[in-house]
Parts: sequence; structure tokens; C-alpha cells
Amino acid sequence: MPPSVPQPLAGQAVLVTGAARRVGAAVARVLHAAGASLVLHYRRSAEEAAALVREFDAARPGSAAALEGDLLDTGRLPHLIEAASAAHGRLDMLVNNASSFYPTPMGEITEAQWEDLIGTNLKAPLFLAQAAAGPLRSTRGLVLNITDIHGLRPLRRHAVYSVAKAGLVMLTKALARELAPEVRVNAIAPGPVMWPATGMAPELRTKIVERTLLKRSGSPEDVARAALFLACDAPFITGQVLAIDGGRSVGW
Repeated sequence: MPPSVPQPLAGQAVLVTGAARRVGAAVARVLHAAGASLVLHYRRSAEEAAALVREFDAARPGSAAALEGDLLDTGRLPHLIEAASAAHGRLDMLVNNASSFYPTPMGEITEAQWEDLIGTNLKAPLFLAQAAAGPLRSTRGLVLNITDIHGLRPLRRHAVYSVAKAGLVMLTKALARELAPEVRVNAIAPGPVMWPATGMAPELRTKIVERTLLKRSGSPEDVARAALFLACDAPFITGQVLAIDGGRSVGW
């Protein structure tokens, strides 16, 4: 008989925003494999979210649910938390992963871009954490924010995105103070773990990799494993930002 797979998150429930694709899906898979029941938030990726629910339920029946929601609709965010908490009867972890990302060159920035980038990357994580504070306090849970190394050092032509992620770094620290001692709040700052869905010029990819100390790009699974560490093996860590970037932020 094969050895049993450790499931340190068995009995726990996790909400991951933007969970249907890319990094969010990788985080959801790793946490589910560790025993957690998942609530997968999505906005437009209904088919991908449904497929992920089927994948999880095939492995462990009743272990996943999907919830649609526009995170820019701040008034609906408490209802999203209520539905997520009801799905598995509790809430142990909120992963603020959903994000908008695109260039905003100076001279061309619009108010709509500001509202979108700040809304998804900073405003929604704040109001989701506020709504989730009660359920998370009762389970002595965790808020995990997915920020970016460009929240610490700005990305050229992406001023608004960089500002939003910088705000999320500070929000992580502020929430750690506000929600202590019951709730831990940490962040992961990925570097080159997945290229933008809109594409990137090969020469720019090469330049980024060359400036990364490990001379290679990472993967969404690198972020997911860090999330698992912070969920399972870091009970005395709060208010911290863990860079998963192969040394990119050091070798700038």
C-alpha cells in the first residue's frame, strides 16, 4: 500500500480570488492537495473554474465550489465572503490573488485605468479582508496577499500597477497589526514566474532572465509552494513579504 500523502490543511477552507487560471489555479491545486477545501472565485473564467471544481471533486467529493464576482463591486464583497464561508462551513484562509495588469504610460493614463488597477490590486483585498476578519478570527486564520516585486521597485510604463502593488505591501503590514493576534497576514511577491497573458517580446524576456540571479524563470508552482509554507509551517510569521523571484530583486 502506498504511503499516505500528508494533508496538513485537512478540515480547513480556503477562498482564492482569481483562482480559475494561472497562478491562482496553481495555488488552489497545491492547497487542495494538502487537504483544504477550496472556494474558487472567478469573474469571467467560468469554464475554467467549473473544470477545476470537477478536478477537485473527482479527487475528494464535495471539496470545491466556484463563486463568480466582480471585485470592483465593493458593496458585494461581504456577500462573497458570506457565500465562501457557507460553502464549507468555515473560512481559514483568504488568498487575494486576483489582479489586473497592463501598461499605463505617462501621458496616457486614464481615470478608468486607475480605478481598475487600484481596485483589483488594492481596494478589493482591503475590503475582502475586512469582511473576512470575523470568520478568520474564529479559525485563527490567514490572509495571504499576492503582490509583486514591482511593488517594491517600479516597473517602467506600469506606474499605476506598481503603485497598487506597493499599496498592497503596506496593506499587508497594516492588516497584520489590525488583525493580530488571531489572524496572520503575509504576502508573496512573485518575480518572473509567469509571463503576461498579453505576451512579451522575447528579447525582453531574455533581459529579465539575465538579470535574475538564478538565470532562469520560475513557475506558478513556486508561488504555490510558498503559499503552502505560509499556511502550514509559519505560525510565527506575520506582516512579512516573501519574494519568490529567483533573486531578481537582488540582481536588478
